[in-house]
Amino acid sequence: MRPEKKFLVQEASEYLNRSDFFFLTDYKGIDAEETTELRQLLSERGAEFHVVKNSSLRLATKEKEMDAFEEYLTGHTAIVFGGEDASSVAKVLGEYFKKSDKVSVKAGALGDRVLTAAEVKQLAKLPGLESLRAHFLSLLNTSASQLLSVMSAPARGFVTVLKAKADKN
Repeated sequence: MRPEKKFLVQEASEYLNRSDFFFLTDYKGIDAEETTELRQLLSERGAEFHVVKNSSLRLATKEKEMDAFEEYLTGHTAIVFGGEDASSVAKVLGEYFKKSDKVSVKAGALGDRVLTAAEVKQLAKLPGLESLRAHFLSLLNTSASQLLSVMSAPARGFVTVLKAKADKN
């Protein structure tokens, strides 16, 4: 293998190793200005957008035993990876696609699971990590509040009875 090709395969392998998830996109028709805008939107979520050669990515996925991506490595391919929250990165891609109709998701991976384009769209509909954390904390807080209310009910009832007795006299 030529040194240039070896470098490209190694670079593609590094992209796959940097994150627990990645998305393959078709970027046909996007110009430099739009690419910069998309990269900026993704970087706000800690993600990166890189154009890759299909042959390099094909070899990198075979090295990692990810043969399921073979069918998606056609046409113009870019890889999106990085960030803490796969859902928020998928949301950025979905919103950008709605706005420009130029960048579409081909497939993705979340951990060891291969995602189709439809599954990536479903992932984009999920609430973000921060929203899920806030919801979880509110559930914990609600349970504690209800427990406190139940535990204090007998004491409140006793005080109410005493007050009613005092008011009678």
